[in-house]
Amino acid sequence: MTNPQLARRLGLPDAVVIGLGSMIGAGVFAAFGPASRAAGAWLLVGLAIAAFVAYCNATASAQLAAAYPTSGGTYVYGRERLGPWWGFTAGWGFVVGKTASCAAMALTFASYALPASVPGAAWIQRLVAVAAVLALAGLNYRGVTRTAQLTRVLVTITLAALAVLVIGLWASGHASLGTIAADQPAGSGGVYGVLQAAGLLFFAFAGYARIATMGEEVRNPRTTIPRAIPLALGMAVVVYAVVGVTALAAAGPGVLAASSAPLADAAHAVGLDGLAPVVRVGGAVASLGALLALIAGIGRTSLAMARERDLPAWLGAVHPVHRVPHHAEMALAVVVSVLILTTDLRGVIGFSSFGVLVYYAVANASAFTQPAADRRWPRTLNVLGAIGCLVLVATLPWQSVAAGVVMFAVGLVGRAVVLRLRRRTTAA
Repeated sequence: MTNPQLARRLGLPDAVVIGLGSMIGAGVFAAFGPASRAAGAWLLVGLAIAAFVAYCNATASAQLAAAYPTSGGTYVYGRERLGPWWGFTAGWGFVVGKTASCAAMALTFASYALPASVPGAAWIQRLVAVAAVLALAGLNYRGVTRTAQLTRVLVTITLAALAVLVIGLWASGHASLGTIAADQPAGSGGVYGVLQAAGLLFFAFAGYARIATMGEEVRNPRTTIPRAIPLALGMAVVVYAVVGVTALAAAGPGVLAASSAPLADAAHAVGLDGLAPVVRVGGAVASLGALLALIAGIGRTSLAMARERDLPAWLGAVHPVHRVPHHAEMALAVVVSVLILTTDLRGVIGFSSFGVLVYYAVANASAFTQPAADRRWPRTLNVLGAIGCLVLVATLPWQSVAAGVVMFAVGLVGRAVVLRLRRRTTAA
């Protein structure tokens, strides 16, 4: 029986917007804090390294997506080019890591939308976060064009808020490039610190994978996806560079290193507390945009894994009218809601980065094996991308590395047990 297919409804602008919505998410409002603690005044070097590794990975993903224009991203590419275990490794890391990111994004949205000073705010925030997950899952259920339309609105609002913040900080007269080098936090910097910052900032750029995982829904995918991925990445790098330079110039790396809300503290450092509502609105909307794209991407990867029985086959259902993986998205909404109500995953950046860096290492290895007829970029970029991913994985905080190793061990051992049981059942 032929697997039900998703509908090709996304053009180039839609694909670029979905990629931007994934990258210009809550990371721009949160990632500069931990990155400053690691790299200090060298944060911008870490940003450049993260951007270069992301570019290598983006070319690999774009080249593979053109050859395999179906749902699943690197899960599919790893299976096709390297074998089922490689594909499962990539898919498992993506689904588990990004499911945790969904909970983190939902909680981040709620923390921006509802001030902590409200009585009982902690539990109210959790309920608001669950409501956001259910609402966005419901929107995704209605079809991918609805997802693209809302993403466009959210990205526009986020960029407008960031523009107001950047202009305000420079117009204050207190932002200076000299501040970047004058305020080095203790214990930061060095090669290790810069690479750790790059690994944490890579979390922000990983969203272009959403374009590839939704390859089954892109029109003319062999031309659209290779154009959309570099375009979305290039635009996101510019935004992060401008915001990063501005925040460092306004507050200095020392203030950012100690902050859980670096952009709000940058505004406070130059006496512009009136910009706090702009940061709050921007952070809330950006979190929603990232959450929306995450739900869509995880749903498509889960669909691909279910088709190959690496996840329960029930998750492989496609809605007959809306042409979306509705079972996968409903299951994801339930799991994320439970996580929100039982844990606080707002510190999950390192854990998510671990899973995504492994995911892209598999993508680079897969692209390296492609024949000349399918190649669009030199193999050198695949080698540099894979090396970059593995180096950044090794320099993440040890807690993130430990959690990531456990995550992959559980998945790989679990798959081995399931396959063994299936063989026994078949033999019997």
